[in-house]
Amino acid sequence: MKTPWLLPVLLIPCFGQCEDKPRQRPDFVPADVRLSSHPRAAAAAARVRPTLERDLWEKDMRLGEQVFLRAFKEERVLEIFVKRRAAEKFELYRSYHVAGTSGSLGPKLAEGDGQVPEGFYYTGLNSLNPDSMYHLSFNIGYPNAYDRFHQRTGSHIMIHGNNISIGCLAMTDEKIEEIYTIVDAALRNGQPFVRVHVFPFRMTEERMARATENPNKPFWDNLREGHDLFEKSSIPPEADVEQGRYAFKDAVAGPAGQ
Repeated sequence: MKTPWLLPVLLIPCFGQCEDKPRQRPDFVPADVRLSSHPRAAAAAARVRPTLERDLWEKDMRLGEQVFLRAFKEERVLEIFVKRRAAEKFELYRSYHVAGTSGSLGPKLAEGDGQVPEGFYYTGLNSLNPDSMYHLSFNIGYPNAYDRFHQRTGSHIMIHGNNISIGCLAMTDEKIEEIYTIVDAALRNGQPFVRVHVFPFRMTEERMARATENPNKPFWDNLREGHDLFEKSSIPPEADVEQGRYAFKDAVAGPAGQ
């Protein structure tokens, strides 16, 4: 029988062999997903995918599942939501700082005004640009049906790399590699399009109250309807246009009205 005073000595070798290994779910398996074969996009995916997939797995999410993007101009934040396997709802995966933007609060009205649009947009496979002069980018689809109804002009509004932008959202080259890979994976694995909602600010009661005298307030009240539907249901609504206003209903398979 060993005496108690020997126990600390016997345990010493264990301390020398123990390592502080990063936490990883024991059942992790990389997702079987299709990704772009374009050299630049493929190289970006190879850099970010190992960490990205493990981060998603830790939140019970998978690369290639449906995603939704939401941006707030005042806070300079872009959020990515992922539709979890166990639920029919979208949950926040990650928030990214918008490194570069331009203009002020309020919608884009005309080509060259430097404004970032506000409204309900979407991107698809044909809108991805791995040859972008800003590393990687995707077009959010401005002008949409609402913008065209109000005779707003402009084009090529992107979410892209770099940290400088006029009318777009610049996310840095490092961050756009992750964002682009997530969007590309969703689109190549069954999601017909990815919704991109852009708001002037987080549309809380307090912030809306401070905008009472702003001439954009009626427009922002309309945007808030769609904003609040997602807040309540965790499902991004479909935005149609009726009599010059956004009209909302449950999301469907295609981008009707946009």
